[in-house]
Amino acid sequence: MEKCDLYLPEKSVEEILSRLSRIEGQIRGLQRMVKEKRSCDEILVQIAAVRSALGSVALKLLEDHVESCVKPAMEMGDLKALEDFLTAVKVMLRGGS
Repeated sequence: MEKCDLYLPEKSVEEILSRLSRIEGQIRGLQRMVKEKRSCDEILVQIAAVRSALGSVALKLLEDHVESCVKPAMEMGDLKALEDFLTAVKVMLRGGS
């Protein structure tokens, strides 16, 4: 997949990085929970929270990518940008496979 010439606005990059840092903390918390032999139920709830947080990052990235890359490319007649975007969405929805 080709990278577009434009990129996300700096504010979006900062927000996404902030969210990813929080998720990183959640992952460390999960590791700690396993080491402390916390209940599987508690661990599963935290895994669900991490998955939800990752989903919100993905949604933010998708929205901002459409605005900053796909939409401008489409306005210039570049249909490949839309095809690449749809491919990435399909991979994301399948869980990366």
